[in-house]
Amino acid sequence: MVDMSKVVSPVELSELCVELADDRQAENIVSLEVSEHGITDFFVLCTGNSEPHIKAISDRIGREARKRYNVRPRTVEGDPSSHWMLMDFGVVVVHIMTPSMREQYQLESLWGDAPKRKAMETLSKGPTD
Repeated sequence: MVDMSKVVSPVELSELCVELADDRQAENIVSLEVSEHGITDFFVLCTGNSEPHIKAISDRIGREARKRYNVRPRTVEGDPSSHWMLMDFGVVVVHIMTPSMREQYQLESLWGDAPKRKAMETLSKGPTD
């Protein structure tokens, strides 16, 4: 059962999106704090290597955000065949792109002055010795 009294913060939601993208083996995951620009609080950028991979990443993020925090994206734009999906949660916008789209649009460069939050390299590596 979802605790309806808990309100998710933008930081918690962005961290969840990073964690879930990593869970689905998204690559090059970056979280940018863009709140100073007035668009949203965070962009989460990640790379999916195929149409099924993009779909798996977006499905996992949508399902778990709803399950854990009872939030759904306000809108989802694009689809796996467009090679770029955008999930707008209001305070967090997730961009899931193929390597070629990521290279073409270079969102990290566009928002280069935005502070990067430490996105996990990978959860699956486990502790180092």
